[in-house]
Amino acid sequence: MSDKLVPTLLTILIVVVLFALIRWGWRGRVRRQSGLAAPAQAPRDLLQRATARVDGMYVVTTYTAQPLERIAGHGLGVRTNAEAIVAPDGVFLNRQGAPDVFIPREDLRAVSTASGMVGKFVERDGLVVLTWDLGDTRVDTGFRARTGEGSRQLEDAASALLDA
Repeated sequence: MSDKLVPTLLTILIVVVLFALIRWGWRGRVRRQSGLAAPAQAPRDLLQRATARVDGMYVVTTYTAQPLERIAGHGLGVRTNAEAIVAPDGVFLNRQGAPDVFIPREDLRAVSTASGMVGKFVERDGLVVLTWDLGDTRVDTGFRARTGEGSRQLEDAASALLDA
C-alpha cells in the first residue's frame, strides 16, 4: 500500500506545481499586456442588421508582427466556441464563456485565410484571419468556421466591409 502512496502523492504534487506555474505565467502575460486598449463595444442594434452569421470557434488574437505571441489581456487569449456576426458596423464575435469581441469596420485592415495560428493548425485556408487595429496595436484574430461554406461566407462578408 505505501509503495504506491508515495509515487501517487509525488505525481499529484508535480501536477499541482505545473498548473500553478502555468497560471503564474498567464497572469504575468496579462500584466505585461495591461497597456493594450480594450476592444470596442458593439452597437446595440448590430444583430438586427447582420449581413452574415457563422458558427465556429474563436481561435486567438495575436500581434500581427509577432504571430506566435498570444494576446491574453481582455480575454483575447481564450479559445472558445463563437458566432461571427458581420454587420455594416463591423465584425462581432459572440463568444461563449469569454468576453465578446467587436471589430469596428473602421479598425478592420485586412481579411485573409491561413492554415494556422498559435495553438491551432488546420487544413489549408481553414482559418479566417481578421487583421485590425486594437487602439494603436495591429492584431490578427483567427476564426474557424464549422464548415467550408461558413469560412467563405465570413471571408466574403468581412472583405465587403473593407470595400465600403
